[in-house]
Amino acid sequence: MRVHRLLVPALVVLLLALGPAEAMAPGTEAVPGPSGLSKALQALLNGVQFGSVIAITAVGLSLVFGTTRLINFAHGELVTVGAVTAFFFNASAGGPRWPLILSTVLAVIAGALLGGLIELGLFRPLRARGTSLISLFIITIGLSLLLRHLVLILFGTSPRSYREYDLQRAWNLGPVSITPRDLTIIGLSVLVLLGVALMLQKTRIGTAIRAVASNRDLAESSGIDVRRVVLVVWLLGGALAALGGVFFGLAEVITWDMGFRLLLLMFAGIILGGLGSAYGAMVGSFVIGIVAQVSTLWFPIDLQNAWALLVLIVVLLIRPQGILGRRERVG
Repeated sequence: MRVHRLLVPALVVLLLALGPAEAMAPGTEAVPGPSGLSKALQALLNGVQFGSVIAITAVGLSLVFGTTRLINFAHGELVTVGAVTAFFFNASAGGPRWPLILSTVLAVIAGALLGGLIELGLFRPLRARGTSLISLFIITIGLSLLLRHLVLILFGTSPRSYREYDLQRAWNLGPVSITPRDLTIIGLSVLVLLGVALMLQKTRIGTAIRAVASNRDLAESSGIDVRRVVLVVWLLGGALAALGGVFFGLAEVITWDMGFRLLLLMFAGIILGGLGSAYGAMVGSFVIGIVAQVSTLWFPIDLQNAWALLVLIVVLLIRPQGILGRRERVG
């Protein structure tokens, strides 16, 4: 029996069947409020939204690892740069104050360009000089610190919000409620993820990306331009990270370290889904997001990431390669 495929559905069924117990003092009247089922469904919906944001940002990180075997700690800063760039064009006092949709498009372009610049100006020359992967990993940590503190200097420490879609009346959809903004975030995230999946399966560049991720040397000997593929992956990863940053800032607030705070959950989603697998990153991210939000039914919100990481540990104990990962023989 494949226990890992039954674990998450079983947890969801259990959460739907059991609501969080609420104690009532003797002699007090019951106050009508959301039932346990409604709270569980609401938390599940919130988890889907949170997971969609994690998935958007994690896919690019997974593709970079799959094609270069580089663990990029600076990926979280690409998320922050996307959110901050959109804020500059949309709501900054010294900016043009353009509509958020146009600002998001410009932020995605900026994220893609920054990702391509990092590859062309830093990691490609370092790989050409034979720099080891562990050295490149240390460099990503330094790059992360540099970009994060540049954003701190330019953006400041105060949380900010976009001008549009900040306050909205929630729609009641049966036992759950959701704002049009959050529903749009979920819908657009799913469409983008489906687009990435179709690109990987139906296009030549997608086939080349999968070939390089599977076996770089064999792909190169087959005539695939590996350097071009890696550059495309960095451009795509930067664009997706920037888009996820805008969604994250729209759902919550924009801060100078928001990408760094999301980075641990991105890594958790990638490892849970299977290292180097874009589809695994999508599935793992949704699981992490759902578990993090559903755990708040019983436990303080400060512990939501801890419970998500606990599920990661449990799944890896059962299936070390992750949900969609492949077994690899070492030695």
